[in-house]
Amino acid sequence: MTSFVNFSNHPSARWSESQLAEAMHYGEVRDIQFPAVAPSLDEREIICLAEQWANKILQMNPVAVMCQGEFSLCFAVTQLLQTKGIPVFCACSQRAESKAEFAFVRFRKYTVVRRADYAESP
Repeated sequence: MTSFVNFSNHPSARWSESQLAEAMHYGEVRDIQFPAVAPSLDEREIICLAEQWANKILQMNPVAVMCQGEFSLCFAVTQLLQTKGIPVFCACSQRAESKAEFAFVRFRKYTVVRRADYAESP
């Protein structure tokens, strides 16, 4: 069975129909609650935490993952999953005018950036 893992604090049960439909192109949507990350953790501890969560996610055999939460942990988990060939996404939304409402628009893939991808500045 293929799955789209939602690694965030946004349960898929509360997603819009359009977000759920897009995720389901990858398979069954499975939620993993993004952990609280103490600001006292250093970079080494973040890497250890990322390895633990990436391993939990990989055990679910995902076809794709949405990763959203504390930035340094997201970055580390995303890199680890990408090394295993798993595409990792964040949700893109648009804020409704003059309201605190966000409408899902699409998923955007986290992309590995290499210096060679950019032309040298003049």
